[in-house]
Amino acid sequence: MLALQEAELAARQAKLAASRVAVTRLVADRAKHTSAHGERILGMNAIHSRLEELGRTATTEVLSSQPGVQEPEDLNASRPADADALGRNITIRTLYQDAVRKQPHVAVYAHWLLGLGGEVRTAPTIPQRMVVVDRARALVPIDPADHRKGALYVTEPGILTALLDFFEQAWSTAVPLGAVVPEDPRSGLTPAERELLRLLGSGLTDEAAGQRLGISSRTVGRQMSSIMERLGAGSRFEAGIKAAQKGWL
Repeated sequence: MLALQEAELAARQAKLAASRVAVTRLVADRAKHTSAHGERILGMNAIHSRLEELGRTATTEVLSSQPGVQEPEDLNASRPADADALGRNITIRTLYQDAVRKQPHVAVYAHWLLGLGGEVRTAPTIPQRMVVVDRARALVPIDPADHRKGALYVTEPGILTALLDFFEQAWSTAVPLGAVVPEDPRSGLTPAERELLRLLGSGLTDEAAGQRLGISSRTVGRQMSSIMERLGAGSRFEAGIKAAQKGWL
């Protein structure tokens, strides 16, 4: 049963990775070409104004994926809109990275959101930044690597379907905030540690892997040292070999 569950999880993660590539290409294509169903929004003020408008006009649901570090002022600024939406019985589901579990101000905000009826989950890595309202309108960054370069306001059904599928895949593998992140019973690895091994094994540097996970390169080094100690490995290369031999990857 455990092997079957792990195989199903690996299949979902592989599908999620493929979806990330497909969605990035779709957004990049629409950003370069004029579309009757899309609009480029430049400047942070314009982006914030559109987000406020989307929140005010939502009628059923708001889905959002928020990778990276969440600043206290950004969370505080979103409280009035979130409270208003939940007060109107709007469903709010938010995805954060596991790294925010160690950010007290995010925990306070998330539990406040949960208390009002919202839902919050975390995962080691999550989809690119996005907000989808009523499954009919979305705001996504033109450049996933730098959301300050501008956003694309999307109403095109093809892109919305891809974004929604992308979000639901990530949501299904994420852990509700407040729940303990489970370890693999055979390896003792958390999902974040397993993802770190996968990212480093794919050739990413500590800094690049840390950016994907929302943690510092120093934390990457500390986690790898812990994994190496558990494996009895003297180098990362040896750790990779032993992890593969043990079926951890």
